[in-house]
Amino acid sequence: MEAPVSADKLRFLIYRFKERLWVKPLTFCLLSIAAVFFAKIIDGTPLAEHLPIIEQSSVETLLSIMASSMLVIATFSTGTMVNAYTSASNSSTPRSVSLIIADDVSQNALSTFVGAFIFSVVAITSLKNAFYGDAGVFMLFVLTCTVFAIVILTFIRWVDSIARLGRVGSTIQKVEDAAMKAIDHRLNNPRLGGFVQPNLTALKEQGAEPVYCEQTGYVQLVDMTKAQNWCEHHNACLHILVLPGDFVSPNNPVALIERTATNPTSNKASFESTEAAACEANDIIKVGHERSFEGDPRFGLIVLGEIAARALSPSVNDPGTAISIIGSYVRLFLCWAKKDEIRDKPTDEIVQFTRVSAPELNTKDMFNDAFSPIARDGANIIEVAIRMQKALQVIAKCENKDIQKYAQEQASIAYKKSMNTFQFEEDKGRLDETKWSD
Repeated sequence: MEAPVSADKLRFLIYRFKERLWVKPLTFCLLSIAAVFFAKIIDGTPLAEHLPIIEQSSVETLLSIMASSMLVIATFSTGTMVNAYTSASNSSTPRSVSLIIADDVSQNALSTFVGAFIFSVVAITSLKNAFYGDAGVFMLFVLTCTVFAIVILTFIRWVDSIARLGRVGSTIQKVEDAAMKAIDHRLNNPRLGGFVQPNLTALKEQGAEPVYCEQTGYVQLVDMTKAQNWCEHHNACLHILVLPGDFVSPNNPVALIERTATNPTSNKASFESTEAAACEANDIIKVGHERSFEGDPRFGLIVLGEIAARALSPSVNDPGTAISIIGSYVRLFLCWAKKDEIRDKPTDEIVQFTRVSAPELNTKDMFNDAFSPIARDGANIIEVAIRMQKALQVIAKCENKDIQKYAQEQASIAYKKSMNTFQFEEDKGRLDETKWSD
């Protein structure tokens, strides 16, 4: 049984399409061709008699200029974008390239240039073959001027964007924005919208059937709507054991199937076989070769940590970037601290899927993902060490007990690593002044 396309799955697919460079250019090309043929429609309307007459040669001249220049600009923009991707990979981390590719400004610019080129070529061909009447030529002239204006405005906006594309600061901002979106989505959908998991050990003892993954890779999507429909169809409950970003293999179960009491008057489908049911349930969890920023808050934290670790390497020696990323972590964890407010909402607003449970996102793992690389690679840099202590103290001032606990743990770990690394007593004294105090 196929479940309807859920909001999460639709969001997942849209994100995947944004990473495909051919989607927007193809769309703009189709719109350009449609615009050329749209100009012909005006010839058969009463409005055609009232439109001014435009010399066909003047329109051909404009279209020829556009055709000759747009292909060059499109080629130039493609080369610039590729250089930006290479720069982002070398200066920050290869895991950030997908965000650079999905940059809307660059994709819109490339699509506009390619679309304008296709528009001009098709329009010139139509004019040469006397496809238009006088009104159609005028409408084509108006469309050509409109396309020129769009190209100029797009180019100006793109020049401003391309100056930053692929730079470390811009990449950090994109990764932070992606992590913030994932955190916001998880805050609004704790446990992916499922209910709190019961005692899994007891469920196994009671005969709950494990579901094993057929692939090896990272979980990219858990389709909770499909899981809910599957459970209703089979009169069962499904307990998801993994979250987006977890690494899975055929050796480890990804879910448990809990059979519910059978109602003789119910028309719910029963299990034909455990294997068939497990196969259907397995299709609910989408696995890929790489982690995705969408729906995986920890991945954004990890990528920021990778950028900081590279900046702190002896070959780069850029502690300012690490300090900037610590500031990003403060904003992200203060946002995550709002989860207590979400828990205070009515249960029916939090639990969207009454037959599916899922685990909570582990706050301790999030702190380890974020601060461990900086505590390790920045332990010998006093500026980074002090900033770590101050940042974690800011985070710990929130009312969330878990975040207070783990912020204190990370501050203690970072303090010990730095104190064991510093050779000068002055540095130890400065760090001592800012260390964690109850």
